[in-house]
Amino acid sequence: MYNIKKLNAISPVYHGILPNNAYNVSTEVANPDAILVRSADMHGMTINDNLLCVGRAGAGVNNIPLDELAEKGVVVFNSPGANANAVKELVLAGLLLASRRISDGIEWCKTLTPGEVSVEKQVEAGKKQFVGPEITGKTLGVIGLGAIGLLVANAGVALGMNVLGYDPFISVDNAWKLSRAVTHALSLDEIFEKSDYITLHVPLMDSNRGMIDADALAHMKPSAALLNFARGGLVNVADVKAALEADRLRVYITDFPEESLIGAKNVILTPHLGASTPESEDNCVRMVARQINDYIQNGSIVNSVNYPSCPLGRPTMPRLTLLHQNVPNVIGSITQQLSAEGINIENMTNQSRGAYAYTVLDLATRPSDTLLRALRNMGTVYKVRLL
Repeated sequence: MYNIKKLNAISPVYHGILPNNAYNVSTEVANPDAILVRSADMHGMTINDNLLCVGRAGAGVNNIPLDELAEKGVVVFNSPGANANAVKELVLAGLLLASRRISDGIEWCKTLTPGEVSVEKQVEAGKKQFVGPEITGKTLGVIGLGAIGLLVANAGVALGMNVLGYDPFISVDNAWKLSRAVTHALSLDEIFEKSDYITLHVPLMDSNRGMIDADALAHMKPSAALLNFARGGLVNVADVKAALEADRLRVYITDFPEESLIGAKNVILTPHLGASTPESEDNCVRMVARQINDYIQNGSIVNSVNYPSCPLGRPTMPRLTLLHQNVPNVIGSITQQLSAEGINIENMTNQSRGAYAYTVLDLATRPSDTLLRALRNMGTVYKVRLL
């Protein structure tokens, strides 16, 4: 029986993937073998030695100490793409909100009162203040063509927009799925200079924190609308507010409210609704539950954010898995010790990602407990499992 701790309220759809006869899933687990988390902050959390993996029911992992967990031999999974459609739909709503002044019009309608002038006449007299352009024929710049950006770009084409896409790291699969009508932008400046609407769909990293700053804004059309449904930290809020005040940017729409944006000119805030649909939450939980089960039972790693991908089938013989440093001589030392015990390696897989590596060996015979202890005591090895 494996124990899985929930750090947040999690959709119960995991029951169909993590059966009760094999997994105890609860918020009360003291020493979990795995953790299911959504938004709870794991930085500073005490990590027990037997923890095998963490499943983040969502895409962002800013709330999880990835390197610290990697060095404790804990694989972290996320669920990229599981909430893509939900976010795409909210971005499309953002495009319309950025164009037609819908939210301003809604608030104005709340002030209408019957009197000497009928409501109908008040509406006819006042609606001109909410005039806004159509999006058909306008240029949409999509920065990042991952699971969400891909859907947004294709939806923009379907809505009759001219779509520019920028992503120097686009995957082959996503490139195949991208509409042929999407134009490949060669630089961010091309996106900034040509787009009427700019939407961000990249992960937040140290290298792109505040990427939308005064310099980027200076390259945009004064009539441009900026949409951020990716991560708040991608935008330098002070620079965006200054551009809005100076009429060098028409509107900023974001799903990440913060104090300085409340009541700011031409800012539309939504309360982090991107993945807030029952379908999205269920999809995320199903995805990470499958990943947790596959890793615990088979040693397979899919959609990890701190260890390399290593999809595996079911073991048909003793399977030895090792999470270790990506440095020379580790594999040689492992195989030498196996050879000294007379164990033949039937199949071996080794994958690396930055400073971390994963080695899987299917063995003809089971290694002794003495050998397993020796492997665990190697200074370059973080965790050893025998399946």
